Amino acid sequence: MAKQLGYHTIREIFTRFHEADPEPKGELEHVNAYTLVVAVALSAQATDAGVNKATRKLFQIADTPQKMLDLGIDSLTEHIKTIGLFRQKGKNVIKLSEILVRDYAGEVPNSRAALQGLPGVGRKTANVVLNMWWRHPAQAVDTHIFRLGNRTGIAPGKTVDAVERAIEDNVPADFQLHAHHWMILHGRYHCKARKPMCPTCIIRDLCPFEDKTV
Repeated sequence: MAKQLGYHTIREIFTRFHEADPEPKGELEHVNAYTLVVAVALSAQATDAGVNKATRKLFQIADTPQKMLDLGIDSLTEHIKTIGLFRQKGKNVIKLSEILVRDYAGEVPNSRAALQGLPGVGRKTANVVLNMWWRHPAQAVDTHIFRLGNRTGIAPGKTVDAVERAIEDNVPADFQLHAHHWMILHGRYHCKARKPMCPTCIIRDLCPFEDKTV
């Protein structure tokens, strides 16, 4: 775990991220808030690419909670069977759809507490939905962000919650909205777990990671 970077260094890092990609986007395909919730819930322990492949046809026929209930668990399971833990995830999607229809008139709530009350929706999923759909500066910490936060000193922490708080505390306010997307993408494609691409990294000179690749 690297030591916490100073404010000016972190600002420079995110300035470079912004210059390289001013409007970073999440890679999960969706057409509305409901399909975003479903996609993120399905993405646990799965790749975004794998989820997108499974949901393209699904969301063409079931893009609302009621349509998903009309589709039914058996057909839903058939659509998502290539995704890890698909049986439990399918049950969660049906249950959360029932709750949305019953308690929220089929609409996705825009509060973290309400979102986390849905089956299969944890804090990370709730933060992704709040950020991507309602543009709240919520920080969804996945394995890429956890690694990057600790390697670089942007947001060191021993737990996911600690890293989330560190991002909220350390990243300048004007970069908060896109912070987790920049960090996910940099961690996924550059600061990889086994072979980080340090020679071509745009923040190499600012990063204190001791085991940089040559």
